[in-house]
Amino acid sequence: MVRGRHLSALLLLCATAAHAQAPHAHDHAAHQRAAAPADPSPVVVPLDEAARASLSRHKVEATAHGRTLRCEGVALAALLQASGAMPDAPLRGAHLDRYVLVSARDGYRAVFSLGELDATLGNRGVYLVDRCDDAPLDADSGPLRLLVPEDTRPARSVRQIERITVIAAP
Repeated sequence: MVRGRHLSALLLLCATAAHAQAPHAHDHAAHQRAAAPADPSPVVVPLDEAARASLSRHKVEATAHGRTLRCEGVALAALLQASGAMPDAPLRGAHLDRYVLVSARDGYRAVFSLGELDATLGNRGVYLVDRCDDAPLDADSGPLRLLVPEDTRPARSVRQIERITVIAAP
């Protein structure tokens, strides 16, 4: 118990000394937190047909497990922007700590940062497709699948998508 009090006192002393040495850095950090958007987290992105209907459709070609897929769907960034989970302006500040968690029915998951999806930063092409080879996806692959044509391996080309969530990093 005595040791715990000494540790608490020492931590308080260190924090006070650090503030005294660098008050401007502390004030700047507090200002950034106060100016950060109060966007909710997590945000579950709607995946239904109505949520995708107004978005531009893209033809996407990718290779997965030695097979070339010719598919059609919407850009993930456009879906995130339409749902309010990602701003349509260039990302900055608090939005740079957000990530997209894509979850499949079988428990498989993949992660993307909002920064890598932002057109002014990573500009990574990621697509949520619902059709391949001129037909709706079968139960093995769909009803929705993620394709990342630029990835060297198709590990993030998640099949059987059940949920997409945007989360602020802790």
